[in-house]
Amino acid sequence: MRRVAAILVAALLLCGAWAGSATTTLWEWRLPGWVPPSALDRPLTVAEVELGRWLFHDTRLSRDGSMSCATCHQQSRAFTVNRATVAGVDGSPGEKNPMSLVNLAWAPVLTWANPAQTSLERQALIPLFSDHPVEMGLSGREEALFARLAADPRYVAMFAAAFPEREGAITLETLTRALAAFQRAIAGFDSPYDRYRWGGQRTAISASARRGERLFFGERLECYHCHGGFLFSDNVMHSRLIAPEVGFHDTGVARTGGIGEHTGDARQMDAFRTPTLRNIALTAPYMHDGSMATLDDVIRHYERGGRQRGPHTSSLLAGFRLTPQERRDLIAFLESLTDRSVTTDPRFANPFMTEESRR
Repeated sequence: MRRVAAILVAALLLCGAWAGSATTTLWEWRLPGWVPPSALDRPLTVAEVELGRWLFHDTRLSRDGSMSCATCHQQSRAFTVNRATVAGVDGSPGEKNPMSLVNLAWAPVLTWANPAQTSLERQALIPLFSDHPVEMGLSGREEALFARLAADPRYVAMFAAAFPEREGAITLETLTRALAAFQRAIAGFDSPYDRYRWGGQRTAISASARRGERLFFGERLECYHCHGGFLFSDNVMHSRLIAPEVGFHDTGVARTGGIGEHTGDARQMDAFRTPTLRNIALTAPYMHDGSMATLDDVIRHYERGGRQRGPHTSSLLAGFRLTPQERRDLIAFLESLTDRSVTTDPRFANPFMTEESRR
């Protein structure tokens, strides 16, 4: 079997049957010039990203073959899901709303409430192997997973191409490196607002959205204090910064489950990471608990200054009043932040579906 696999690997690499066989081919970001380069410690390769794409969409990365990473992070929804939470393979209830994976190459902190989660490689261990809550349910089944992947000639070839320095080993290290590479590659900065603000296309957004922009960046609503910059978040790191910017805030949503569970600081028990507002039109439901179904719900939450205020709720939640037209304008602006090209880019699509359609 090993001899057959080795012959297959050699054949694929020699004839170029697999598009990512050139291990030195670097990933093409396709970013506009105004986006600052990410602060990655090494460039991504096409081979790593393509391997990660297959793994990301592969249900064999769950205990019973019922889930993949894409179950909770669907491309059509900017790599989120239209549910507040998703149950694990054993029916265990999910604890938090799945966050968007778009533009994670510029994110210094991952997840809603754990400041220690700064590495996509380490973060991948949680959905794969966590016992609380159970997600993909592979705890204690690591060797069976690696054997399952090694029995697939396609993966033998892809791991060999992606990790020649590891001699194509299928291990926890190479698995998580590939998943991380794919997630970092998912980038999108071609929203109507991008074309309007940085691309000089004055008609790219509506007059209503332009009025909403003034509201968003005004002192009356205070939105931009937490949702500023090119990511529309105060969590950002790129090559032009000497240190990451990290923001966790109590926005009056819920009274438990925040960053304080990890830091031990009671003042932070209700503080959660600021999510990006990019692609917000596609990522409902909103907030860490998925408790708000629409953008109108979110705006009304901030209008009234939060629903579960405590002693450490952000002072920026002072409340405000909007007219019906202003509310429509603000929503129009938020919807203009959506880059729909990321939802159809074939480089991020489910390769199993593509393969099936060709049969």
